[in-house]
Amino acid sequence: MKILLTGANGYIGMRLIPQLLALGHQLVCAVRDKNRLSVDEETKAQIEVIELDLLHDVTNNKIPKDIDLAYFLIHSMSSSTQDFDEKEAVTAHNFNDYMSQTNVQQVIYLSGIVNDNELSKHLSSRKNVEDILYQGDFKLTVLRAGIIVGSGSSSFEIIRDLCEKLPFMITPKWVLTKTQPIAIRDVINYLTGVIGNEKTYNDSFDIAGPDVLTYKEMLHQYAKVRGFKNWIVTIPIMTPKLSSYWLYFVTATSYKLAINLVDSMKMEVVAKDQRLQDILKIKPYTYTQAIDMAFKKIEQNLVISSWKDSMVSGRFRKNIEKHIQVPKYGVLTDKKSITLKDSKLALNNIWRIGGETGWYYANWLWKIRGFIDKVYGGVGLRRGRTHPDKIYTGDSLDFWRVLLADKKNKRLLLFAEMRLPGEAWLEFKIDEQNVLHQTATFRPRGLRGRLYWYSVLPFHFFIFGGMLRGIATKKD
Repeated sequence: MKILLTGANGYIGMRLIPQLLALGHQLVCAVRDKNRLSVDEETKAQIEVIELDLLHDVTNNKIPKDIDLAYFLIHSMSSSTQDFDEKEAVTAHNFNDYMSQTNVQQVIYLSGIVNDNELSKHLSSRKNVEDILYQGDFKLTVLRAGIIVGSGSSSFEIIRDLCEKLPFMITPKWVLTKTQPIAIRDVINYLTGVIGNEKTYNDSFDIAGPDVLTYKEMLHQYAKVRGFKNWIVTIPIMTPKLSSYWLYFVTATSYKLAINLVDSMKMEVVAKDQRLQDILKIKPYTYTQAIDMAFKKIEQNLVISSWKDSMVSGRFRKNIEKHIQVPKYGVLTDKKSITLKDSKLALNNIWRIGGETGWYYANWLWKIRGFIDKVYGGVGLRRGRTHPDKIYTGDSLDFWRVLLADKKNKRLLLFAEMRLPGEAWLEFKIDEQNVLHQTATFRPRGLRGRLYWYSVLPFHFFIFGGMLRGIATKKD
């Protein structure tokens, strides 16, 4: 079967790609920027990749006409606190227009459980998208999921941050709201199980795990699985705005996502039925089993995708290829180089930079810079990295975005997503003479940008110099 996968570089899309290929399907992956589909070369050779932005009307339709099935996995909740619902409606209408020019028979849409009379803006938008998709000329299957728990999922990472960092928590009253989490493995099983299943045509199904829990119970059970205790005190005076700030500073979530999450967490999200579970004969995993499976993936370095690698987790919004050419004029640079005794060691160190490894010199200063960035509304250092020694174009790496990761040609190029009065690039390149070149480039924005550069230049002398030496010599 020929399948169109929209949102292919998202958290769910990245999990679906290997599963759909393993099932023998022919896959067309639709992304807004080809350069940031984070899959290996072997996988790329098995798929067709097209660039598609559903916020724009149908003009040059690159979607193959002969597709049999399509997944609609596009959500805009993380990108805005104001108009994400309008954007989602536009994408749904445009998707229907695109599909009308193909032979598609079935569309599968992953939504959220919407069984409360008073819906949050997020869930109301999901329901509106569902209604729009039902107007399309195809058979629609809607899967309404609860909170998704898996390595790299936003829900799991937020719970992980809260529990690991705060053994004692003073929390808002929404932690007493009931929800029904579902393991990512079950979500993938449902998404693939409904392919071509006529019993699921033109119908909507709730999918969830077997446990109905409050957020407080989810935090306690996480701690129990991890082998420690946590204490949670609930107070009624924490407003949604304060709650959003609380999530933003303690966890790796962006402020926009925190606002929308808090808005949704006030609503009870519990499945109404288990019809699809019966149709597909799926026995869902418990919440504690989902946590245990997530950590097995983390410990084995097998995390396939993370919400942190999404562009909306930072401030970078443009196509990556527009920034790969580092500017040469009107910029300030800090260039350093060192002759390598072991270029393979240095290259491997470059590919492990950031995250748990750190930056090879004065990591405490990097942490201070990350804290300052967080205070001023930036992403800080909390995103870390998805893989300990693999980097793909488009990945997030602490408060940087990977613009180019070319290990064959020994070049890594990063773009700063921290709050700056300008734009910044950091490049590592090993030449044919085994010389490692490290270049920091800054394009200042006005006088303030230049003052910033010269104020941090003394720190660059020590930090960048120490980092270069660390990359060249540090052994495991």
